Amino acid sequence: MADRSLLQLLVEEAPVEAFDEPVRSARARGADANEIARLEAETARALRVRTVLAERRRREAELAALYETAGDLTSLRNVEAVLQALVNRARRLLGTDVAYLTLFDEERGDTYMRVTDGIASESFRSLRLGMGSGLGGLVASTRGPHATSNYLADERYAHTPDVDEAVGGEGIVAILGVPLMFAGRVIGVLFTANRHERPFAPEEVALLSSLAAHAAVAIENARLFGEAQEALAELAAANRLVQEHSEAVERAATAHEQLTALVLRGGGVEGLVSALAGVLDASLLLVDADGRPLAAVGEPPEPAALGEAPAAARQAGRTVRHEVEGRACWLAPVLAGSEQLGVLVLSGCDVVAPVDLRILERAAQITALLLLGQRSVDAAEQRIRGALLDDLLAAPRRDPDTLRRRAHRLGADLDAAHVVVVVAVDDADRHRTAAAAAALARDEGGLAGEHNAETVLLLPHPEPGDTARLVSERLGRVLGAPVTAGAAGPAAGPEALAGAYTEAQGCLRVLQALGTPGAAGSAGELGVYGLLLREAGRDGLERFVDRRLGPVLAYDERRRTDLFGTLEAYFAAGGNHARAAAALHIHGNTLYQRLDRIASLVGGDWRDPENALLLHLAVRIHRLRVTLR
Repeated sequence: MADRSLLQLLVEEAPVEAFDEPVRSARARGADANEIARLEAETARALRVRTVLAERRRREAELAALYETAGDLTSLRNVEAVLQALVNRARRLLGTDVAYLTLFDEERGDTYMRVTDGIASESFRSLRLGMGSGLGGLVASTRGPHATSNYLADERYAHTPDVDEAVGGEGIVAILGVPLMFAGRVIGVLFTANRHERPFAPEEVALLSSLAAHAAVAIENARLFGEAQEALAELAAANRLVQEHSEAVERAATAHEQLTALVLRGGGVEGLVSALAGVLDASLLLVDADGRPLAAVGEPPEPAALGEAPAAARQAGRTVRHEVEGRACWLAPVLAGSEQLGVLVLSGCDVVAPVDLRILERAAQITALLLLGQRSVDAAEQRIRGALLDDLLAAPRRDPDTLRRRAHRLGADLDAAHVVVVVAVDDADRHRTAAAAAALARDEGGLAGEHNAETVLLLPHPEPGDTARLVSERLGRVLGAPVTAGAAGPAAGPEALAGAYTEAQGCLRVLQALGTPGAAGSAGELGVYGLLLREAGRDGLERFVDRRLGPVLAYDERRRTDLFGTLEAYFAAGGNHARAAAALHIHGNTLYQRLDRIASLVGGDWRDPENALLLHLAVRIHRLRVTLR
C-alpha cells in the first residue's frame, strides 16, 4: 500500500512535502520501528527518483527550447535578424536580466559590441574588448566559456577602466560568456548577465554553449546567404547593364544603317535630318556655319534664339547642352577637320540617353560628308554659272540664243528683268566673296560669278538701289567686313544686261571714289554727280568740297551748329527765304542771321549765280557721300 502511494505521488509529480505523508501515517497508527525505517528508506528512494525525473524533464525542456531556437535561427536569412533573435533567446532560456553579443574584428584584433537585449546605456553598446581583457576578452582568447557571480569583484579577469565603468553603469553583476565558434575560429562571444549576484550552474553554461554553437552556424549561413544575395544582385545589375549596352549598340547600329542607306540612295541633308528625328523621336534643326537654317523637323528652337551656343559647340568640338527659353537642347558641331560647317540641334526631350548622343554625333559626321559633297556640287555648278556670266558680259552679241539656252538649263531666264550688281573684291577674300555671292544668287534665283576680277550678280529684282544694299548687307555679314556694291538696271536680254553691267561697274567706281567702305547704291541714285565723280576722281572731289564748303563744315563741327543744313534747305527752296525758313521751322530773321554767318565763312559773293551753283554742287556731293556711307 505504501509503495503504491509513493508511486502515485511520483506519477502525480507531487511536491516534496507530500512524500512525508506515508511516514507520518505509519507513525500515527503506531507502526513498529522496522516498518517506519523501511518507509523512510523507500521515501528517500522515491525522492531521488523524483529529482532524476525533474532533471530529465528540465533537460528535455531546455533541449526542446534549444532545438526550437536552432530551427528559428536557421530559418532566418538576414544576419541582423539572426543576431537579434540569438540574444533574445539566450536571455529567455537562461532567465537573465540582459543578453548581448560581441563580434570579432579581424582588422583591429578585438571584439566589439554588436547586439544587445535589456541594455539601457549607450556607453555599454559602444564597448570594445581587447583579446584577453575582461571576461569577454578572455573568452575570445581562450575559446572557452567563463562565468562569474560578481564581475567587478572577481580578480581573475584583467579589468580595464572603460569596461568596468560601462558594466558598473549598467548595474551588471553576474556574467556568463561563451565563444561563438565556426570552422575552428572565434567569430564572437555570447553573453547573459544579471544585475544581482548569481552563480551559473554547469548545465546553464552547457545550454548557452549549445545555443552559441547553433547560432554560429546560423550566423555564418546568414552571412553566406547575404553574400549570395549581393552576388545575385550584382549579377542582375551586370546583366541589366549588358542588356542595356546590347540594346544601345543595336539601336546605334540600326540608326547608322538607316542613315548610311539614306546617303547611299543619294539623300540630302533634309532627308538625313528627317530620318534622324524619327530615330531619336525628337525635334531636329540643322544650321550652317552662319546660323542659317538648312533643315528642320518638329518644333526646334529658332536659330536666332540659340545665341552663342553654336559657337560654343564648335569651339568645344563635341556635343554641348543648352537651354532656350527653358527648353533643353543639345548641339552637335558639324565639322570637317578644323572647318566648321554647321551645328545639329536636338530638342523636344528633357533627358537624352548616352546612346542617343552618340547617334547625334555620328549623324553630325555624316552631315559633314553630305555638306562637303553638296559643296563640291555647288562649286561645279558655280563654275558653270560663272562661265555663263563671264561669256554673257564679255560677248553678249556673239551667240545670244546659245546664252539663253545655257541659262535656261541653269534655271535662269535672261529675257526676264534682272538687276546687275558689281561688288568690290579684296584679293584675300576673293573665294569667300564668290561663294557667298553664289549662295545669295542661288537663294534669289539669279546668277553670280567673277568677271574682270570682280564679283558680279544678276538678280531678278525690280529696284537696283535696294538690291545693291541687300547684296552689301548679306555679303558683309558673311565676310565680317564692309562690302561696297554698285548696281544698275533692271535690264532684260543679253545685250541689255551687258550694258547694265558697264553702268553698275561705273557706279562702283564712283562709290569707291567717295572713300566710304560698305557704301551701296545704283547709278540712277548718283545722277549727274556720278558723272562728276568719275571725271574728277576722289582726290579732286575732296579738294572741291573742301574749298567751297570746308569752312562751313568746320564751323558746324566746332560750334555744334547746322549751317550745312541751312544751306541745303535754302537751295532746296530755290533761294526763297520764306519757304526755307518754314522748312527749317525757324523765324525769317533767324534765317537771315544764319545766311550772313555763311557769307562770312565762304565769301560775301556766294549768292552770285556762278558761285551759288558751285556751292550748291558742293552741298549735293557732300550729302551724297553722307547718304552712301
